[in-house]
Amino acid sequence: VYQVFENVAKKYDVMNDSMTLGIHRVWKDIFVHKMNPCPGTVLLDVAGGTGDIAFRFINYVRSVRKRQLQRKLKHHQNLSWQEIFESYQKDGFNSLGDSQVVVCDINREMLKVGKQKAQHLGYSEGLSWVLGNAEELPFDDDKFDVYTIAFGIRNVTRIDLALQEAYRVLKPGGRFLCLEFSHVSNPLLSRLYDLYSFQVIPVLGEVIAGDWRSYQYLVESIRQFPPQEELKAMIEDAGFFKVDYENLNFGIVAIHSGFKL
Repeated sequence: VYQVFENVAKKYDVMNDSMTLGIHRVWKDIFVHKMNPCPGTVLLDVAGGTGDIAFRFINYVRSVRKRQLQRKLKHHQNLSWQEIFESYQKDGFNSLGDSQVVVCDINREMLKVGKQKAQHLGYSEGLSWVLGNAEELPFDDDKFDVYTIAFGIRNVTRIDLALQEAYRVLKPGGRFLCLEFSHVSNPLLSRLYDLYSFQVIPVLGEVIAGDWRSYQYLVESIRQFPPQEELKAMIEDAGFFKVDYENLNFGIVAIHSGFKL
């Protein structure tokens, strides 16, 4: 698995757009909106090497902070220009409101790509990158408000260990969120999806990334991944409460959510 992502890292984003016709961007947007982070949230994004979830998290929190500041100033109509300016300087200086996101990935090459993207897009505040294994996270207990893993958990050797680690590093009251390819409920769509996955995606991998084998593995890993109810039970077994899931596009992907109480 490590070698697969070492091979595809540089073409990972291009291939995601090609394989999903760009829909993965919408899925990730929905995922972060479901998280609904507030200023001050400390997020751990596991297997998030290219930064897609981290950047969305930062954008979302900045947007919330901006609205909060606008509401605050709106309720103080009698402020002078100088007072408004000073308020923006003070409250707007930290646009994340002490929020932080730690991106943890086992693959150095994926982290390298993510760091380059962050630099290119101008993300630096509240963002850090850590080399680490989802099955043995290099963090203390009860450290994070939210744990996310997007399109990564199916590539973990021991999903049960990864879930236990997610539970360990979350604070009491913390939330677990997983976005992953899942099992399609509609039989006709399922057959079409299989045809596309096995006949088209490896060819795209060869044409775009020069790597048929890695994308053949990725397609097969989706089919071997536990269906929605089975993954829900595994998350509950790790100790999480109020576990549920939401299917997107008839179950092509699903968002699983749970809380550490």
